[in-house]
Amino acid sequence: MAQRPESLELLLEVSLLLSSKLDVSELLETIMQLSSRVVNAETASLLLVDPKTNELYFDVALGLAPELTKIRLPMGKGIAGACALEGKTLVINDVASDPRWSSTMDKQSGFKTRSILAAPMKFAGRTIGVVEAINHIGGGFSPEDIRIFEAFASQAAVAVENARLFASVQEEKTRLDTVFTQMTDGALLTDEAGRVTLANGAAVRHLGGRLEAGAELEVVFEGLDFNPPVRELLTSPEVHASFEAVRELPKPLVVAGTASIVRFERIGRTPPSMGRLFIFRDVTAQRHEDALKRSFLSLISHKLKTPLASITGYSQLLMDDLSANTAPQMMERSVRAILTQGNKLASLVEKLLNFTTLEDLKERDVERGCVPVDGVLADATEALKGWMDEKKAALTVNSAPGLSVSGDRLLLRDVFKNLIENGVKFSETGRPVEVWAEAVGPEVAVHVRDQGPGIPPEEQAKVFDKFYQIEASFTGQVDGWGLGLPFVKKVVETHGGRVRLESSLGKGTTVTLFLPSAAP
Repeated sequence: MAQRPESLELLLEVSLLLSSKLDVSELLETIMQLSSRVVNAETASLLLVDPKTNELYFDVALGLAPELTKIRLPMGKGIAGACALEGKTLVINDVASDPRWSSTMDKQSGFKTRSILAAPMKFAGRTIGVVEAINHIGGGFSPEDIRIFEAFASQAAVAVENARLFASVQEEKTRLDTVFTQMTDGALLTDEAGRVTLANGAAVRHLGGRLEAGAELEVVFEGLDFNPPVRELLTSPEVHASFEAVRELPKPLVVAGTASIVRFERIGRTPPSMGRLFIFRDVTAQRHEDALKRSFLSLISHKLKTPLASITGYSQLLMDDLSANTAPQMMERSVRAILTQGNKLASLVEKLLNFTTLEDLKERDVERGCVPVDGVLADATEALKGWMDEKKAALTVNSAPGLSVSGDRLLLRDVFKNLIENGVKFSETGRPVEVWAEAVGPEVAVHVRDQGPGIPPEEQAKVFDKFYQIEASFTGQVDGWGLGLPFVKKVVETHGGRVRLESSLGKGTTVTLFLPSAAP
């Protein structure tokens, strides 16, 4: 027992030394050097458990041949394997008399093993490895050696797991840092008070040198007109809130992106703090291009409207006059063709103009009213009556009585007009387009089904894109701008609703609108 104070002092020194090492390789070397020292052994070895194969492998063996690192021991095989499997310390002061001992490693290394003290390295109830002290100097391993070595093995296990955890965190941090810095989008992270804690290079390029750690978000985005405001974004309950920010001077800049809630766990404190991760990109060129497109389309639409009004107006006068005076048949057909095509062109221009003015419409701009579904469907069918008579189209409408939606009646009428018109265009002559409405929870669902050729699966997502039309060779349709369904989608979404399209080749297409219901 006279050695106990010295042993305790040594263990304290060992503990301090092990806790100071966070590099795994360096730590394992240190463990080996200390293993032989704490029990006065000639050398030591360390075997770790491979969790994938449940085998032991040599990581460090001081003074032994490097070939040992290639050897793997199944659980239960050899002294180290038995120690790991049983989770108990084994002391063999004469290895030659132990049946578990194999001289294979001695033959490979040229080392002579006489005695072994093997202790399991345990962490959180599981064995992560085995540490061995080999050949006690001055005799066999004593009970005191066993106690000291077990304490040392426990300290070593904790140190190894801490080092592994630190290495894992460092690796993950490096990976995240690489992704964060290589992103072309701007990214910045704030704490719950709205102060910047982290920003990548792209964010600095967009916003300049104001992105210092601890900077207030309002200061960072100073000079940018936010929609919604920055303070509203920081307090929004939405997990992912979209935003757009505009600066006019000294040079136009438009950035758009999302502000996402990020929860930070805090040790010993609840609840976790909540920060915001802002991901954004410069969309100035894109917005400028969109504005030019809208301006061009609007200009073209307005420029065409005036001459078209004259063409269709005078054509109608000529048509009336020719009909009254029994003009030659050829002349009447010619004037009728001019009138028909002029009306068609006027309708196309009107649709183009309507869509260009609609593009800037936001949900907050929609005039809200209680709109009876059967009433607005009647408005839509009445507006299409002449055209449908000309097409000899059939239409069936069924709406449950009392259904109402919240929105703008004129816009919703145009939505249903577009859907019915689409259905008639693509249905075979004489086959009816079906329209029906029903309550679905807090929404009203309005279905429009045609009996046309259907839409191929690869085309279904594209039909809501502006100016997109399915191949004429497939549908046989060439009229229109390809703005009907984009118009429908835009209006429905600005009403807080959604659009669903279902189609089967040869069986037709059903477009369903889900709109928020309103009390009549």
